[in-house]
Amino acid sequence: MLAVYLTACKSNKTQIQQESTTVGTIRISAEESFKPFLEEEIKVFKSSYPDANLIIEYKPEIECLKDLTLDSTRMIFITRGLTEKENSSFKSNLGFSPRYEILAYNAIAIVVHSNAMDTLFSLNDLREKLIGNNTQTIVMDGNHLTGVMRFLKDSLMKDAPFGKNVISANGSDGVLDYVKTHPSAMGFVGMNWINDTYNPKQNELRKFVKTAMLECTLCAEKGLYAQPSQSTIGKGQYSLSLPIYYILKENFDGLGSGFLNFLSSERGQLIFKRSFLVPAKMSFTERNTTVNSD
Repeated sequence: MLAVYLTACKSNKTQIQQESTTVGTIRISAEESFKPFLEEEIKVFKSSYPDANLIIEYKPEIECLKDLTLDSTRMIFITRGLTEKENSSFKSNLGFSPRYEILAYNAIAIVVHSNAMDTLFSLNDLREKLIGNNTQTIVMDGNHLTGVMRFLKDSLMKDAPFGKNVISANGSDGVLDYVKTHPSAMGFVGMNWINDTYNPKQNELRKFVKTAMLECTLCAEKGLYAQPSQSTIGKGQYSLSLPIYYILKENFDGLGSGFLNFLSSERGQLIFKRSFLVPAKMSFTERNTTVNSD
């Protein structure tokens, strides 16, 4: 009888693993356009903490928010925080408010074919295209309300619907492939899908597509245009920059908190920087130094 009891205890200890900031399993939902840099963040995190199991799904922003209402999903990454109504609802149901904050800044790149002659746009130009007054084909990343689509709708469209010239592709890769094979089309993707000069696939793609320039609405001098980059985002010169938020519904020191700590640390923020995004938690500045040979 004692042997059976000891075997049962040993079995229970094996089956039940205490979650911590570096051990356990967490389900995460993330905006589809965030995939390149989040995959790198997870890879580096798991290399340090192999007992951390991060199960991540990439989907439209609206689906990520729906997932957050489920018990199985504790963490999401999207382009906005919670509204007051959403926060109150979670607090009422959970007994506490989820944490959310900006981790880094991305931008929406305007992608055109490499042979396109028209590469300078104002915000009004984009609005006219998106509502269909200009019938140029516009391709977006998805069939639902993604973060890119929502941001464009909120910042440019106001209450106007998208025109019939706006079509959907299967994710950011689909947008880029469409513009690559349709010289007269224009696409919108996260900057991180086209500006990574260390990525061989993106380097090859830039032979066929390029990013257009957008009028700088905050510049003192009129008539200036900027391409999306870390510099133009950081200086407020690119008008379609957007934040990368985490939202975490965890009121204990679990794996979600551990991953968040990593993303906010120097290593995590450097990965954002190396993904050609602008870190929000740390400032990395280049300094000129003099080496004394004596």
